[in-house]
Amino acid sequence: MMLETVAAVPGMVGGALLHCKSLRRFEHSGGWIRTLLEEAENERMHLMTFMEVAKPKWYERALVFTVQGIFFNAYFVGYLISPKFAHRVVGYLEEEAIHSYTEFLKELDKGNIENVPAPAIAIDYWQLPANATLRDVVLVVRADEAHHRDVNHFASDIHYQGRELKEAPAPLGYH
Repeated sequence: MMLETVAAVPGMVGGALLHCKSLRRFEHSGGWIRTLLEEAENERMHLMTFMEVAKPKWYERALVFTVQGIFFNAYFVGYLISPKFAHRVVGYLEEEAIHSYTEFLKELDKGNIENVPAPAIAIDYWQLPANATLRDVVLVVRADEAHHRDVNHFASDIHYQGRELKEAPAPLGYH
């Protein structure tokens, strides 16, 4: 749950900064604003889903508030300095998320974590069957993380080539 709190930050920061840049320059973003904001919203839904499963206590919520505040500001400054580096870091964080969810699946399959029914919010958002379980949720969340990994490595590669994101079409419509 803690990782999902900060996971929604990069898309929002990148999308907001590209939005402001687009407004200042009177130019299109090539779909990147929408892609990054979709990523932020998708990560928010991961958090909302796992909050339904974990039922965090007040002190965990306070920790989330603190960690998110620090990460938001650090990532904002980092993105201003080097979007190439910022997207690469997110790509690697997403790879770690994929690994974490794979381990989560192993624990579910071993029976070490109870495979409870999927929360209604997850069933609605991912259009899962009514009898979906936590395992089904983890599978779709892991697939989302793989998509975010690919998008962010792609964005970093564009910057690495000395180009701007608007010069390469954004991968739209995943979510």
